[in-house]
Amino acid sequence: MSQGTFGALRGQLLDAAAAFADAPSALADILSGMVDDVDRALGEELEIFPVCHHSPASALAMVRRLREKQPKVVYLELCEDLRPLLDELRNCRLPVALQAFASDLDGFPPGSGPLSVVAPITEASAEYQAIAYALDTPGVELVLVDRSADHVFQWLPGERPAEPQAAPADDDTAGHEEDAALHGDAVGVEIGDLRPRFAELEAHLLHHGKVRHWSEWWDQYVEQPLAGADYDTYRQVMVLIGSLFRRLRPAEDDRSSRDEDRERYMWTRMREHLATSGADPADCLYVCGAYHAASRVEQFGLSSDVPYDISPRTGTRWLYGLIPSSQSAIEAQFGLASGSVSIAAATWSKALTRWGVTSFRLDGQKGAAKRAKRAPLPAPAPQGPVTDRLSGFLANPPALDGLDEAELLGWCVDIVRLARRNGYLASTADAIAVFETSILLAGMRNRARPTPYDFQDAAVTCIEKDVVPGRRDVRRLCEILLGGDRIGQVGYEALPPLARDVYDRLEPLGVDLEKRTIQRALLDLAANPELGPCSHLLWMLRRLLPEDAVRPIMGERRLGERSIQESWDLAIGRHQRSIIELGYEGVTVEQVLEQRLRRTVWAPKATAAVALAAVEDSILYLGSRRFTEELGARAVELLSAERTVDDAPDVLRRIRRLLAHYRATEPALPEWCEAFVTAGYAHYCTLLPTAFVDEETGVRQVAAMLGFLFSMESLALALGCDRAQLELAVQQSHPAAPAKVALLWAARFQLGLMPLAELREQCDELLANPLVIPAFPLYLSGFVQALEPAPALTPFVVELMSKAFGRLPDTVLLPWLPKLITTLRDQAPELVPVLVREAGRTFPAALPAVDTWVPPWSARPRSGPDAAPGRAPALAAGPVADLLAGNPAACDAVAALLGCDGEWRSTVQAGDGPGHGEVGALLALHPETADAVAVLFDHRTVAASR
Repeated sequence: MSQGTFGALRGQLLDAAAAFADAPSALADILSGMVDDVDRALGEELEIFPVCHHSPASALAMVRRLREKQPKVVYLELCEDLRPLLDELRNCRLPVALQAFASDLDGFPPGSGPLSVVAPITEASAEYQAIAYALDTPGVELVLVDRSADHVFQWLPGERPAEPQAAPADDDTAGHEEDAALHGDAVGVEIGDLRPRFAELEAHLLHHGKVRHWSEWWDQYVEQPLAGADYDTYRQVMVLIGSLFRRLRPAEDDRSSRDEDRERYMWTRMREHLATSGADPADCLYVCGAYHAASRVEQFGLSSDVPYDISPRTGTRWLYGLIPSSQSAIEAQFGLASGSVSIAAATWSKALTRWGVTSFRLDGQKGAAKRAKRAPLPAPAPQGPVTDRLSGFLANPPALDGLDEAELLGWCVDIVRLARRNGYLASTADAIAVFETSILLAGMRNRARPTPYDFQDAAVTCIEKDVVPGRRDVRRLCEILLGGDRIGQVGYEALPPLARDVYDRLEPLGVDLEKRTIQRALLDLAANPELGPCSHLLWMLRRLLPEDAVRPIMGERRLGERSIQESWDLAIGRHQRSIIELGYEGVTVEQVLEQRLRRTVWAPKATAAVALAAVEDSILYLGSRRFTEELGARAVELLSAERTVDDAPDVLRRIRRLLAHYRATEPALPEWCEAFVTAGYAHYCTLLPTAFVDEETGVRQVAAMLGFLFSMESLALALGCDRAQLELAVQQSHPAAPAKVALLWAARFQLGLMPLAELREQCDELLANPLVIPAFPLYLSGFVQALEPAPALTPFVVELMSKAFGRLPDTVLLPWLPKLITTLRDQAPELVPVLVREAGRTFPAALPAVDTWVPPWSARPRSGPDAAPGRAPALAAGPVADLLAGNPAACDAVAALLGCDGEWRSTVQAGDGPGHGEVGALLALHPETADAVAVLFDHRTVAASR
């Protein structure tokens, strides 16, 4: 190409800069540099094909150019290590994404994994057309020249890439949001990223273009004019746009250096391939983003001999596969407007029909109608000299398409029909209003033909009212009408071995696992025991996959329990990506689960509770005694190394469950269980005094420690532990918090160091002290938590709560009750039934009996100065005396057993009460037994009357 090809255009731009710019030298440098970039790119010996990501215009130009040139080598801007995946595209339904995944990192900062790179592929993209042409045309080689997935993360700043920000989404169903997250937090690889990196420039273009977002501006000012343009015009315009955005990027843009390194990498790889393969550059085509086509790096071009050293890859082992993608996922990952990829797909389909172009498609590609056998390509057409097409394109307005009334009328009728199905009160008048408003909006935006964006705005204006009656608003309905959110699927042949194994093992269920709808699976394991392996696999998938992928409706899997009937909601087709990523971790589901459990218990932040949970999962799902013992031994190590007791409640709950399981199923406890009990006994005894006084240690944790020590005491002593260690730990504990003081008293009671009478006396003194009354609920909360280590205190706790409810003032009681309820619900739900049962045994069973009911802890023997000297305290007259007088035989038998005489009978019968004799004294000194018998007798009398 001669240097004067764009001389006239360069002169016009320089004259315009001098006439209109305040600083003509700066603007002249930019404009002249843009022309130089176009001249340089088009004059390169290796033909450069600039593209834009998921652009129908780029795809059309690619199809036309491939049929004309028929290159023998296609260089594609895509991670070079993804090349083996391209052959599997024919087994999938587009859109899908190529993925590189790594979880075991070597050479990256700790905690930066897992790492994932995805490159989405759609049919309406120039890259897919190039891939389909190269793979299905004999003698054509496809070479990926972009940096590897390993280099993607090597070149990222910081320890871990930030999660991509999704584009603002309209209100829609939960399924649509899930589809938008199909790529997860992977780093996307864009082929042909073409968007201003200068915020002011983008805002200027949107404002003067009278559009809302970048996708709409690109559709109006680039897509539509270039759809029917010839190849030279297309190339020159795309390189010019790439040069403009490149030269107007901010100086602080951190992506600039990485982009230049990518360009050096790609040109180095292409020169290496040409040197080794001996291919003729005239038979090659370099497909890259328009931004990279305007590159100014010193390695640009085949004539450059400037070397570039490519850094070696790290030791990280990368795994590769295909995952399902969707149009909304592409929009969310790359910051495109909602619905833009759907509109691009609809534009692509219409353009193929309008321009009579036959696209390239991989043989056997799923999701498309069968076609006739591909005809041989014609002889390649010689390329003529490149002429200046930019001057005419920039000087003349684009030829605008006329109004396609049939298409617009069809949209208007269909959107009204769709709106009525979704609860809108739409009618024919609304269809007419949408039609006219679309034309009006297009005219206001200088468009001769309404675009899908105009139609979408018109439909929202005319149909959507104050509220959305259904789950979809009108904007989302327009997206569905114009093509919907097409979701791809990876075929069975392209799945990793683990995913295929899952599909094969679940085949007896008789459900179509490829469907994206939720399907119900019913398993009668008693009548069909052959479905047992399916049930076992479903429980493992429940453990590994997202919560809504495999959800049990009926049935459970716990230690010592197996369901005879199960019901499942399966959405495996919707979560195909998760199953595929499981295949990156192992060959079978069991292997993946074992690796995850082992990785969990050996993690730096692993605790004994985490290890016990892993032991339980190992028993439930894997059934490997060796592996379970390995996890159990790790749990003992973690417990001995812990310096806090934050997980004590979880540890107590899990070890109790595991001990009960082994006692029911094994002749003897495993060695790791015995070691855990002895280590835990010594560990918690050592930490008990510190936990009692530590303000950061909660009451629940201390109660769990005491619960472990007392409930495991018999087993620990049998295994060689010393009880004196626990007694010393309790004696050395001196808490100040009221709740922990109550826990200490309960521990002393459990050890026999504090009798119940002394404990009751202490609590009565607290209730009688006005200074302590405001803090008494804290003591009571501690006693409630003490039911874990000392369940024998349950009657006393009921007694204490009854006294508190009866004596505490409302200012103290009422604010405390909600806190008591929430504490019991959140921290000790298992203690509530214990209290309720004990209260049911203590309080009257019928409402009328409440008025005459006397609490058993209220009756006391009469004593004091009014007692008669020289005689034992008399028993108060009442139901007890009547009971004794009416049933003397039992009392005589007790008196004879105790060696007492029966002189009291006459006095009782005389009505003086049992005041004389040894029996009367005995009853007077110990009234609790007689009171209990009297209460029991009253209860039986009430039951008999019923």
